[in-house]
Parts: sequence; structure tokens; C-alpha cells
Amino acid sequence: MAPVAITLVSDGTRCLLARQSSFPKGMYSALAGFCDIGESVEETIRREVAEEVGLEVESLQYYASQHWPFPSGSLMIACHATVKPGQTEIQVNLRELETAAWFSHDEVATALKRKGPYTQQQNGTFPFWLPPKLAISHQLIKEWVEKQTCSSLPA
Repeated sequence: MAPVAITLVSDGTRCLLARQSSFPKGMYSALAGFCDIGESVEETIRREVAEEVGLEVESLQYYASQHWPFPSGSLMIACHATVKPGQTEIQVNLRELETAAWFSHDEVATALKRKGPYTQQQNGTFPFWLPPKLAISHQLIKEWVEKQTCSSLPA
């Protein structure tokens, strides 16, 4: 079983989501990468975020884990990560990702309510949507939205 770190990166008010060319059209997810031999989960997250989008992780927090049977069995270790303030310019590694972008709380909350898969819109684009509920990336993203909602409520 191969350990994989899956990470939802935030700058405090937005989260960073990415897509690989192999994803269904319009689907975005959290960043993910396999742990190298001898590497801790924390080291993997810092390396993967730097390699895939050129950002430096300031802090991270464990969220949960999930066995993922595809393609050959992985242990998904999900974490939230925050990038250093003022260092939010994305440099997408096109060998790893098709694209990556910052999304607002409202954009992500709306995407969580959508049901997929989606068909192409008249303008040729596909609506932005997220992995299914059974995926730990969905749960990681959902928790981020819920935390943002709670923190914006008046005391």
C-alpha cells in the first residue's frame, strides 16, 4: 500500500484546487502526491506543494485518512495546509497538473452542492465541480467550507 498525502492549501480566505488532464472535464481537487521512501507526511506535503504550484507551506494540520483501492491501493493521508502570507502566486508545474487556481468560499460552497457528471455548456466550458462524497478530497474541501462559514458568523 502506497502512502499518498492529499492536501487542501489555503491562504486564509481562499483554497487552492487543481486538476490533472486525466480528471473528468471541469473537476478540480486538492493537491496529492506519493510519499518518497524515508519521507514524512509533512515533508511530502511541503515538497508536493512546492513542486506542483510553487508555494511554500507555512503550517499544516492532519485531517483524516482513507484507504483508496485505485489503481493499486493507497493510503490517503489528508491534511489542511496554509501558505505564507503574501506568497500566493501560483506557478503551475504543467508536467504534474493541467491547471490550478484559488477559489473563494462561495465558489467552493456552490460547487459542493452540484451533482456530477456534467455536460459541456453552450459556451464550450464545463461547470466547476468537486470529487464525489466518498472521496477524502471531498470531505477535506467540505470541512474547509464549514470552518470558513463558522469563522464568519458573528460571535
